[in-house]
Amino acid sequence: MDERLEKALEFSNYMTTLNNQKRIIREQFLEDCVHYINGGKFAVNRELITFCQTLVNNQQPTAVLIDDNETPIEVTDLKKFLDDILDIYFTTTNQYLDKYNEIKTNRTIEGLINI
Repeated sequence: MDERLEKALEFSNYMTTLNNQKRIIREQFLEDCVHYINGGKFAVNRELITFCQTLVNNQQPTAVLIDDNETPIEVTDLKKFLDDILDIYFTTTNQYLDKYNEIKTNRTIEGLINI
């Protein structure tokens, strides 16, 4: 096989593997950014954090929040709920960054697969 064609094929395989690994760690991040409370499931994101922070700042001790399944869930301790989702968010984003940095430093298909 022509050397240029072989290098192009190798680069194509590398890019495919790189994009697959990025997709996998993104999906893992989204799976880990979930908080369950009182039978409800909440995707932890900046919107939820901001909304809860606004309620806490307005001295709202409890609230009814709509979860990911469109179910109303009563949160009796809003401050604890906010602390929990902040912990989840920062823990998972730091893990996501670590894994992403590992991917950036690996320049071979074998290195990417072993992450």
